[in-house]
Amino acid sequence: MRDPLVPDAPAPRLLLGRDLGAFGERTALLTADEEITYADLAARVERAAHALGATRRLVLVAGANTVDAVIGYLGALAGGHAVLLVPDEDPTIESLTRAYDPDVVCRTRAGTWCQEERRPGSTHELHPDLALLLSTSGSTGSPKLVRLSYENLRANAESIATYLGIREDDRAATTLPLHYCYGLSVLHSNLIRGAGIILTGLSVADECFWKLFRSARGTSIAGVPYTFTLLERVGFDTMELPHLRYVTQAGGPMAPDRVTRYAELGQRRGFDLFVMYGQTEATARMAYLPPDLALTHPSAIGVPVPGGAMRLAPVDETLADGVGELVYSGPNVMLGYAEKPADLALGRTVHDLFTGDLARRGDDGLFEIIGRRGRFAKLFGIRIDLRHVEAGLESDGVRACCVASDDELIVAIERAERRENVRRLVAARCGLPARSVRVLVLPELPRLASGKIDLRAVAALAAEPVPAAPVVADGTDLRLLYAEILDHADVTDDSTFVGLGGDSLSYVEMSVRLEQILGRLPVGWHTMPIRQLRAGADEPAPRRRRTLDTGVALRAVAIVLIVGTHANLFTVRGGAHLLLALAGFNFARFHLTDAPRRQRVRHLGASVARIAVPASIYLALVALLDHKYSWQNALLLNEAIGPRYGAQRHYWFIETLVYLLVCLAALLAIRRIDRWERRWPFPLPVALLAVGLLVRYDLIPLSFSDNLTTPATLFWFFALGWAVAKAAAPWQRLLVTAAGLVAVAGYFDNPLREAVVGVGLVLLAWVPHLPSLPGVNRVAGMLAGSSLYIYLIHWQVYPPLQRLSPLVATLAAVVAGVALGVLVGRATRWLGRLLPRQSPVVTGRTRYALAD
Repeated sequence: MRDPLVPDAPAPRLLLGRDLGAFGERTALLTADEEITYADLAARVERAAHALGATRRLVLVAGANTVDAVIGYLGALAGGHAVLLVPDEDPTIESLTRAYDPDVVCRTRAGTWCQEERRPGSTHELHPDLALLLSTSGSTGSPKLVRLSYENLRANAESIATYLGIREDDRAATTLPLHYCYGLSVLHSNLIRGAGIILTGLSVADECFWKLFRSARGTSIAGVPYTFTLLERVGFDTMELPHLRYVTQAGGPMAPDRVTRYAELGQRRGFDLFVMYGQTEATARMAYLPPDLALTHPSAIGVPVPGGAMRLAPVDETLADGVGELVYSGPNVMLGYAEKPADLALGRTVHDLFTGDLARRGDDGLFEIIGRRGRFAKLFGIRIDLRHVEAGLESDGVRACCVASDDELIVAIERAERRENVRRLVAARCGLPARSVRVLVLPELPRLASGKIDLRAVAALAAEPVPAAPVVADGTDLRLLYAEILDHADVTDDSTFVGLGGDSLSYVEMSVRLEQILGRLPVGWHTMPIRQLRAGADEPAPRRRRTLDTGVALRAVAIVLIVGTHANLFTVRGGAHLLLALAGFNFARFHLTDAPRRQRVRHLGASVARIAVPASIYLALVALLDHKYSWQNALLLNEAIGPRYGAQRHYWFIETLVYLLVCLAALLAIRRIDRWERRWPFPLPVALLAVGLLVRYDLIPLSFSDNLTTPATLFWFFALGWAVAKAAAPWQRLLVTAAGLVAVAGYFDNPLREAVVGVGLVLLAWVPHLPSLPGVNRVAGMLAGSSLYIYLIHWQVYPPLQRLSPLVATLAAVVAGVALGVLVGRATRWLGRLLPRQSPVVTGRTRYALAD
């Protein structure tokens, strides 16, 4: 009999209808650093639930593929709270916090998982069945959420585990985000079977992912169609994955031929391919295609998941016989939508889910999706309201019509309303890669007799083959791209970047834009005719990878090192001297061209003006407000006439760069020196480097009061970069590299500072492009292109914030510099419409770099 004096042990919390602790010492979560058993996981979840208290509350959890986020989410769910699961991104967290006012916010701050209590209890009326709130498959627009019940989560997890045949010895990798219903379903369905989760945020394109997957004996991966594109790029078909049992695909339709290829691969390699269909409104999955039917029915979504049913509802559109709107019913159908906090008190408002997909059912009982009834599209697992995209563009003054294919969003606009930024604007608003958005420029949008846009006609135009030669991904001729960035009207197929007056200021944006369109750019692309670049784009590139120009990367890193060191975030000096070498490198690439002497001098003078004019205007304003600076700063004369001390020395680098460029422009204006440079493109900078090194080693005495930052003592850095750019043969690059490394050694009496310059020099000489990612390219391009403004403004931004946080001070200075660049850019474009087109100061591109 039970001893009445001994209290009962508390009943274990159930999660998805299961007691996780009952799975004991089985492995629950594996990461690169730790392995967590189910007993340990249950204990951690219990602590997380206890920390949230007994009062039922609305808990916002920032979903990430980390142990802390998983435990935080499971703890809130096990504690009976209503969970709002969102991406771990500050803008989204802030937006949904404003919209739904959660009682608790669980998220990562500065690398630490935090539980931020916004109030002790709850101000919300929460329906007893409400368990989870998710965005509608990442849909765009207002914060419209899907309300899911505990039974929804349990039923769908059980259903998925059943048809996938998940076993306790399975180990599934988290290839998708936790906040995405598909990624979340992988977690749920494996937990209820006591299987393991390989928890990682790495991409399948990362070799480290596969090392972890193999070492953890991974048995399954999940992917949206784009995941399979990445798998092909990394050679998935040749990988040795001895424990892989099955691969699942959802998040939008995958091309039938790709389904066939992976099904055949699975037969050869011993894994099953499950093609699945679902929506967040159905918790996750509604249908699946049995693996043995993938080869014979690659276009089908298959049969309803266990416990579910599907039917076809008649539609108004004139369609083929047997086609209707797909309607799903089952225990995993959502309670309904929420668009405001008051909706969280609602019970079930939806019983049958009208999917909006047009489908037919074959004689074999398999369902097949043939299109969308509504104006929605699903790309990369993101559901997009096409009407909302069109409305957003209309608010920006652009009338557009959007249609979509399986892997592309097409935005049709009229030629008269052509805007260069439409593609980037739509991609950013929808959360899509820019390459998946195509701008279709039409003479006019086709319309019906009623005056409405003819959607079918637009779709037919969008489906026509896109000419591969003259047109780039967003419908823009490469010549128009050159004309837009270089502000040049007479661009032809024989034009080159440097021939049109391109310099380091415009090189950043042009290289990033062309890399997005053409893939990896060839070495020396800036001297190639447009027709040659276009021809290279037509060549097959099955494993094209993103790269970043080394000069752009070094410029971005250097400006961050400068600001971060000044703000005491870290102490890594050498960025300014590296920028000086980059300036010489770019001077040789963009100004020492085959153009006539006078044209070269004018081009160089315009580049000097693009640096000196905005810097002088800014410093004049600063001098008026801050008496630490003087008129010498505003006129860029402090290094020339002093005083060379204190805050007035802050802008020594800009003055040094301007002095060097002005002197070189004067020298190149001399006919004989111009001829020497053309005749001896490599020996001349080597000779100048030698002279500079004589000064560096004090073999030529100077009378300057400060021998560290005067233009004469620092010229050898500039000459070094110039020589690197003109070193065509390997022996020449080796000579310059050796000379540079020897000269840098011991120059600063600071090994780290010397390493920064030395490593930058080696990369510049031997590695023209660095492997990169699209997001990294965008950030690097932004930093490099705005480096002048970051350098100018950071002296005013970081000091008052430094005591608060060096990191905040650094970030604020960088953001302020980018913002200043945008502001000046808008003013420049406005002035460009008022002043004559010949003015180099106001008609060029508006993001200026420090390494011209």
